[in-house]
Amino acid sequence: MTGLAITERSSPNQDARPDQQAVDILLLHYTGMESGEAALARMCDPAAKVSAHYCVEEDGRIVQLVGEDRRAWHAGVALWKGARDINARSIGIEIVNPGHEFGYRPFPEAQMRSVIALARDVLKRHTIPPERVLGHSDVAPLRKEDPGELFDWPRLAAAGIGLWPAYGTAVDPGVEADGVAAALSAIGYGFIEDDLPAVIRAFQRHYRPAAITGEADDETRHRLAALQDLLEAPTR
Repeated sequence: MTGLAITERSSPNQDARPDQQAVDILLLHYTGMESGEAALARMCDPAAKVSAHYCVEEDGRIVQLVGEDRRAWHAGVALWKGARDINARSIGIEIVNPGHEFGYRPFPEAQMRSVIALARDVLKRHTIPPERVLGHSDVAPLRKEDPGELFDWPRLAAAGIGLWPAYGTAVDPGVEADGVAAALSAIGYGFIEDDLPAVIRAFQRHYRPAAITGEADDETRHRLAALQDLLEAPTR
């Protein structure tokens, strides 16, 4: 199936994908636990009812827990472009990192190389548009922060995985302040009526990580407009 060196460790926390449901989202997480082994143990514990298709250790080792043809249980209560069963349509990659609760830190070079190689491998097998390479916080902005502001999304985009809206590329003055909610919704974000600042923070974690304020400042609105420009471009 792949030329990557991958260890298998089967998780019981999986089930069949719905018939005819194509995979069209690649969803990235951090484990948010004190060690990679603790995360793997939890994802293999039937009582936990959580899993992912892959887990990437800090030293770059890749572990597969669920086959890509099966539904792993990683997204939880989530929403993107109106779809709620994100597990049914996604491949989930857990990236070992203690997360904000246990000492969030940069993702090591070996780990990033493996994440990029694995993501490229997944994209060869599934028709996943660049704008649907997402973080857990994108689809669950009221609950989640991962993979967080230290994750190198620009590097992934440069490797052909996902999109990155460069600041200053949008037409001045960017999205108007009263159009931020509509712009976020058009991109795919949900839960906007529940907590707009939380959704803005999720957008900032992914696309403007220098300041996670929950406020639609000038740079955030420029990046929103730049991302819209990328989505509307005939070729990417």
